[in-house]
Order: sequence, then C-alpha cells, then structure tokens
Amino acid sequence: MACMSVLTRDEAQTRAQLLDVHRYTVALDLTTGDETFESLTVIRFAARTGADTFVELKPAELRSVVLDGENLDPGTLDDNRLPLKNLTAGEHELRITASMRYSRTGEGMHRFTDPADGETYVYTQMFMDDVQRVFAAFDQPDLKAVFELSVTAPEGWTVLANGITEHLGEGRWTAAPTPLISTYLVAVAAGPWHSVRTEHRDLPFGIHCRRSLAPHLDADADEILDVTRACFDRYHEKFEEPYPFDSYDQAFVPEFNAGAMENPGLVTFRDDFVYRSAVTDTERQTRAMVIAHEMAHMWFGDLVTLRWWDDIWLNESFAEYMGYQTTAEATRFTDSWTEFGVVRKAWGYDATSAPPPTPSPRRTSRIPPPRSSTSTASPTPRAPPRSASW
Repeated sequence: MACMSVLTRDEAQTRAQLLDVHRYTVALDLTTGDETFESLTVIRFAARTGADTFVELKPAELRSVVLDGENLDPGTLDDNRLPLKNLTAGEHELRITASMRYSRTGEGMHRFTDPADGETYVYTQMFMDDVQRVFAAFDQPDLKAVFELSVTAPEGWTVLANGITEHLGEGRWTAAPTPLISTYLVAVAAGPWHSVRTEHRDLPFGIHCRRSLAPHLDADADEILDVTRACFDRYHEKFEEPYPFDSYDQAFVPEFNAGAMENPGLVTFRDDFVYRSAVTDTERQTRAMVIAHEMAHMWFGDLVTLRWWDDIWLNESFAEYMGYQTTAEATRFTDSWTEFGVVRKAWGYDATSAPPPTPSPRRTSRIPPPRSSTSTASPTPRAPPRSASW
C-alpha cells in the first residue's frame, strides 16, 4: 500500500488563501463489520477565487463524490488526494461517501476488543493528519470549521464526541455542533463505556473507561474528578476567557499510542492511568499533571490554534508549563515542580542540546513526551477570538 502524500507548508498556505471552510456534516456507521465502517461527509466551503485544489481522504473504498450536485469520478483519487478542478469563486458543497478501515495501531479510528469480556470499543486519534482515515477533510490546522457528527453504533454502546451527544434510539447518536475547531481535534469514542458523570459550573463532566476496568475507575473517581474541577476553576482564573465548549469528558481508552490527546470536550488518555493496583503518590501526581496539561490545551491549542506544525513546540511547552504550575497551585500535589526538575528538565536539556534538524516544510512524526500528551495552548492572559490561529 502506498504511503499518503504529505501536505507541505506551501501547499497549506496556498489552500488557506483560497478556501474558507464553513461546516462539516459527518455521518459514521459503526455497525458494518469488524474491518471497515461507513463514512459520509458533507463539506460546505467557499472559494475566494477560481482555482484548483484538493481534499484529503484515505478510504478502503471511495463510493461517490458529488460537488455542487455534479458527480465526480472517484477514480481521480490519487493516494490520499482527491482533486477539485476548476472551482469557481463562491459557495460550494462537497459530498463524499466512502468505506474506511479500522486501525489496530492507533491512527484514525482504532478498534479494540477487550480479552477480559469480549466487549469492543472504538475511538479516534486524528493527530496529525489521520482525520482522513475517518472522513474527508481539508486537513490542515488553520482551516477551522464547525463539525456536526452523527454516529450509528451497535445497541448498548454509548457514543462520546466533542459536544454533548444524544441517543435518538436504535443505535443512532448525534453530537452538538462544535465551535470552530481544527480537523485534527475532532473526536469520537464509542462502546459500552463504564461512565462516572457529574456536573460542574453548569457543565456536564464525565470520566469513562472500558467495563472491565470499572472497579478501578470507581475507586479513583473522586480523586480524578476533584483534580479536574480544581484545575478547571484555576484555569478560569488564569485565562479569564470562559471554557469554550459545552462539556468536559475524559475517556481512558485501550491501546492508545500516545499519553493523552487534547480533543476539545473529549480528552483521551491511555488507560494505564486507571490504576489496577496500589501506586505511589508520584504516579498519582503524574496523572494529575497530565489532566492539567490537557486541560490547558482547551484554551491554548483548541480555542487558539497553531497555523502550522512548526509551532507544536510552543503548544506542548506551554501546556507542560501550565500543567505543572496548575497542579501545584490547585491540587494537593503541591511539590509537582520537584518531578519537573528531576524528570522533565533533563529531557528538555537533551532536546535543546541536540543538533538542529534539517529545515523541512513537511509534517514530521511527533514523538510524544513520556507519559504526557500530543497536545496544544494560550500564551496571553486572555484568549483571542475562537477562530484565531497564532
């Protein structure tokens, strides 16, 4: 199988100058088998001038492409790029139906069957360019849009997403439309989750794990939620700008290929953070810091987002700083800076003392920090407008 074409920075800048993307309406059907799922995407966008461009997707099978009511040839898909030729200036609607592959290695829509009880779970990991393994997108961080998702799932499953989800019956779920967010931050997690739910500042909060880990999550639920609420309140004091999303869910997911991911409204963590046995206070402090780190990204990274991946260092560094600072200020782990000095500072010295990389306009692989996240953040006390990029 050929590798996906890599989007260059120059290509992204050209496309950003051409397009204004308004809304994605995405319907996913997770009931069609163990290997693939169905994906329908409707993208409403405007072109500022007449030009050619492309949309990205990596399907198992591309079934149909309709642009402004006219059928396009699915055979023009070249690797992961579908050309859109001779766009006119003005509004457009692109409609794409495809069959997509589940992942077993953490990219796109990951599928896992728990050997403990045979229950199956799926969840997304879209960073950096894996949204195109789930649905078609103009996949770059500065082309933000509203995302409106619906999911058909097996009976007995719960569907989580960036916004509050509603069960319509017969396995059909809808998620509230998001504010403007980047493609890589869209998230879905579906399965027979064990959930502990509460409310804070009039917003629904939840923590979720696979059913076989329910006793372990329940044992630590009070601590996890106490840390979450305390950090949430402290960030409101720091940033002044209110939390911009409609809920705050944290899902501890199996076989996660990173430490955590700052999807707005639905943060995903590796489920090693659901401790199965007695652990040290240092390990509990680490979990609290990762919770604080990912929450910092709700403002700096999700609300305000990097234009291109060469700013990921700022995104992660700021969230790391805020994570340690806020853990020390708002939770019982008041000496978290000691861990930073012992563990993280040396890791940073190693990174900064290495020879500089060869400049490249292409996206690069991201090696997540030990135990932490693949994430984003906000350097000023008050966040810029919601659609802003830095």
